[in-house]
Amino acid sequence: MNTIGHTFKVTLFGSSHGDAVGCVLDGVPPGLIIDIQAVQREVDLRRPADGIGTPRREADVVEIVSGVRDGRASGTPITIFIRNENRDSDKYKRFKDVPRPGHADMTQVSKYGQCVDIRGGGQFSGRMTAPLVAAGAIARMLLSDLGIEIAAYTTSIGKVVDVKEHSIQELIAQAKKNDVRAANEEFAESMRREILEACEDNDSVGGVVSCICDGVPVGLGEPFFDTVEGELSKIMFAIPAVKGVEFGAGFRAASMRGSDHNDPFVVVDGRLRTAKNDAGGVLGGISNGMPITFRVAFKPTASIAKEQRSVDRTTMEETDIKIEGRHDPCIVPRAVIVVEAATALVLADLVVRGGFVD
Repeated sequence: MNTIGHTFKVTLFGSSHGDAVGCVLDGVPPGLIIDIQAVQREVDLRRPADGIGTPRREADVVEIVSGVRDGRASGTPITIFIRNENRDSDKYKRFKDVPRPGHADMTQVSKYGQCVDIRGGGQFSGRMTAPLVAAGAIARMLLSDLGIEIAAYTTSIGKVVDVKEHSIQELIAQAKKNDVRAANEEFAESMRREILEACEDNDSVGGVVSCICDGVPVGLGEPFFDTVEGELSKIMFAIPAVKGVEFGAGFRAASMRGSDHNDPFVVVDGRLRTAKNDAGGVLGGISNGMPITFRVAFKPTASIAKEQRSVDRTTMEETDIKIEGRHDPCIVPRAVIVVEAATALVLADLVVRGGFVD
């Protein structure tokens, strides 16, 4: 299925090397102010940086072709269109027979047959996150009316790890000022070197994106199954290259005692809060009023210039494969805005379902 969400939902269409990618966003409350320039700015943040990103350059001009009139949502589905203009598909022909290690070539051909479009990864490409970011920008407009803020940043690239605590105000002010989307320029420079070193070795590197959601009201989430963590995890795992998601203390909680992990309740400015936030802002699958915090792990980019082993499916013999083309040595910097957008879509759906929006 290419649709996610229950009331505020998005459907993706297109493919990496097709004519366009896009989405249909349904459930946007009529009258919501839609700032197309703000949508374009968000999509522009996803574009690759010089030196540490793919040489493929797309204009990524956002076209809203329905659902918005005179700068406001009309209440009908909003259709977003982003054209693919810089395509080089010749190098992908052989991958139906000789699948690339780490890619979905083998699985998508096995599932959909020889008619599947695997150029540039087809619909399994990171290219599909461009319309996701555009839809997320509109979701953020809804959330901003409720005082909900979302900020993500690069926590680690390879061996370089940022273990410092950062406020959401610091991240909003700093993380998008550098091309690695790190919390500050000091970490950005170290992470940039890590990416370049992998690139010099004809290799790639992964990393972690952390996200903070502030101003989330108490009571968000629809247990038993549509919990805050469950809904966020589902959309995060739809982002290409994501291999792990953890909330609050995450896997560290497994080595803690209950007395250490439990967050004591306190009163702050007349409001019920917790003294710390190992729960990540969620109890019983429902937001507790503290910031929602989580981390998303991204694997190294699968397309690398090193020679690798594969199998020719036509002969069922092992063979060598060398991937050519234009690829990111590290997808993490571009994924930061995608994590923010995906988070906004989930929270927008939950606030509408929970009755927090008229």
